[in-house]
Amino acid sequence: MRSEAGVDDVDGWPAVSVVLPVLNEERHLRAAVGSVLGQGYGGELEIVLALGPSTDRTDDVAAALAAADPRVRCVPNPTGRTPEGLNLAVAASRHPVVARVDGHAELPAGYLATAVELMRRHGADNVGGIMSAQGVTPLEQAVATAMTSKFGVGNARFHVGGEEGPSDTVYLGVFRRSALARVGGYDEGFSRAQDWEMNYRIRATGGVVWFSPSLRVSYRPRGSLLKLARQYFNYGRWRREVMRRHPESVNLRYLAPPLALLGVVAGLVVGGVWFWPAYALPVGYVAAVVAGALVEGRSLPLRAKLALPLVFAVMHMSWGLGFVTSLRRKAA
Repeated sequence: MRSEAGVDDVDGWPAVSVVLPVLNEERHLRAAVGSVLGQGYGGELEIVLALGPSTDRTDDVAAALAAADPRVRCVPNPTGRTPEGLNLAVAASRHPVVARVDGHAELPAGYLATAVELMRRHGADNVGGIMSAQGVTPLEQAVATAMTSKFGVGNARFHVGGEEGPSDTVYLGVFRRSALARVGGYDEGFSRAQDWEMNYRIRATGGVVWFSPSLRVSYRPRGSLLKLARQYFNYGRWRREVMRRHPESVNLRYLAPPLALLGVVAGLVVGGVWFWPAYALPVGYVAAVVAGALVEGRSLPLRAKLALPLVFAVMHMSWGLGFVTSLRRKAA
């Protein structure tokens, strides 16, 4: 087990800094911060909000939270981009344990204490768990189901659960500050996928990333198909960049959406031009999506159940399109 003053060797609970990159989170920020302040954690706690140039009342909400509790502080993030915001918040924080939280997320009671205990027990540099997507509207419920199903997102444990143990990546994360310093923090060249990419560097430098299904963080999914398509387009786009940067990280599950997209497009083009049996490709994909929705959506209300096939298709096709159109060099 790695020994580090302030984490393994301190009596009681080490102090924790919680960092949040925030942009246009008026709707969710109060609940996200409240879930941190309500942890009942036994050690010292601080929250650093990195505020991007929001166009809603996010800054007002953040100012009110900081005024109400001295443990909450704000730092500006002029670019509004997530990796810059995380690095600015980490730089402004003070404690030996750093926990990342998003403005869309709510920590369950005892999350920080459980993560610190697992960190100490396993000598891990980063500990995290499951993105527990929970929707309110029928569309959000359908998206939440898709985001927690193997048909929707593959077999990544931070989406669908699994056994506790070492992992490629986890949702959010509770880090040793020394590990963040060792790998140089988040790579600001990655607008998305910066968590996976940094966890890769942590593992490549001898660190352990530890997954535990006991760490379930509530996540509010996108509430429109357009926002969902944009989200998954960016996921695919930046996953391709991770694979360029780290070719040895290629995984077959990352190739499934672009292959599905290419198969559908090829089937429509070839079938429409000269070889009608090629239509079997898009027809087969539609059949698979409907079958997947019937299996995964059994417990959903009717309206969410009807939306689920379209949600699956939007996620797969958007991810695939982002992947195949990804450029080698990107603007912010």
